[in-house]
Amino acid sequence: MRYFGLIGYPLGHSASAEYFGAKFASEGIDAEYSLYEIADVSQVTSLRAKLSGMNVTIPYKKAIIPYLSTITAEAEAVGAVNCVRIDASGAMHGHNTDVDGIRATLAPYMGSLRGRRALILGSGGASAAVRYVLCEACMECVVVSRDKERGDITYEEIDEQVIRSVVLIVNTSPLGMFPAVDTFPDIPYQYLTSQHLLFDVVYNPRQTEFLRRGAMAGAQVVGGYEMFCRQAEASWQIWND
Repeated sequence: MRYFGLIGYPLGHSASAEYFGAKFASEGIDAEYSLYEIADVSQVTSLRAKLSGMNVTIPYKKAIIPYLSTITAEAEAVGAVNCVRIDASGAMHGHNTDVDGIRATLAPYMGSLRGRRALILGSGGASAAVRYVLCEACMECVVVSRDKERGDITYEEIDEQVIRSVVLIVNTSPLGMFPAVDTFPDIPYQYLTSQHLLFDVVYNPRQTEFLRRGAMAGAQVVGGYEMFCRQAEASWQIWND
């Protein structure tokens, strides 16, 4: 039997073990997937002897990089890793499959988005992956952070003019994620129109408060579950390459 897992903190929102457990059962795969809620990223070194591969979630997508033996050019360009392959020697190799999930989720909308402007809420690892994909489509990205030094603007600077200047708004923050389902990014939803698309990388719950408020204002909305599934399948391919 081979062993895989997810590292992060906290992990109460994660559906990864459920997803891979169902996959292994339906496809007759002799493997096990577990959640490893670690309080410090350095604890990853104690897991590599046991695991053949792991996924990485908040807050360690950037912090894990110094512990890796290699990193793909794409993951290096993003500056974040969410998938690690562990070879027989215990060496860890970093990949970014969030990029695959984001590309697949936004592909149906890219015809109308290409070359336009996006607002990215959050400045962590998921934000970097979103920015990477949108830059491929020649989109201008404005990153919003609570800390001005980590983004282009703060939430307090988002006004009607900012909302009107973008066509895509992406939530990459954990706001709205289970169990804090009543939380949401503090933006002026009243200025949204049917010309806006809201994408939330949070997948639990399927419809976040961010998406609900966007839909009520008439915007198109897309949740993070497809991204979650696509990145999981891309990880499985890497672990079996």
